[in-house]
Amino acid sequence: MNSKLARYIELLRSWPGLVSRGVDPATLALDCLVLLGLLGDARTLLDVGSGGGMPGIPLQIGSPDLRVTLLEADRAKAAFLVHAAAALELELAVVAERAETAGQGPLRETFDVAVCRALAPAPVLHELCLPFVRVGGRLLAMSSAGLEPGEAAAALLGGGEMTSHAAPSPARAHGVVLEVVKSAPTPAAYPRRPGVPGRRPLGG
Repeated sequence: MNSKLARYIELLRSWPGLVSRGVDPATLALDCLVLLGLLGDARTLLDVGSGGGMPGIPLQIGSPDLRVTLLEADRAKAAFLVHAAAALELELAVVAERAETAGQGPLRETFDVAVCRALAPAPVLHELCLPFVRVGGRLLAMSSAGLEPGEAAAALLGGGEMTSHAAPSPARAHGVVLEVVKSAPTPAAYPRRPGVPGRRPLGG
């Protein structure tokens, strides 16, 4: 195992509240690496709802040339992300803000790839993630088999071609990655104000 990845796993173990009780952080971190083969020639990446830094930190470790930004609204978790980046000597940007707010700001439509891990049902994650992706870029959403693709919501937000990739790992034998290509700009009305995407998902 990469020494930085091993150090990151130890940081996760040492900081309470980042990983559910009984879950091995190593399994979760290694799970994130299934995305490496799907990044293509991406140079900029946003991890939406990063939590303890997954998948963004393992991807930065596995692909050092990536410019990675971690978006996390919880201030305590964002503090861990800043600490982890310094401890691991990673050039990461950490933004402590809700996706609904950040998606209407300077980060809008600036990233080659947005990624998320078990963030929300598909219509919600599309609204939280696609506004950050430039036209021609992609969303890569990690989940388990059975995730509804949410095509109608994605189309409203500028999403185009959609592909589901089998991505098994030690954490999820039936893991999948939903890939959505951004084919048009996201309308200015999206994302809606904080809390609304979860309460009133698009495409219902």
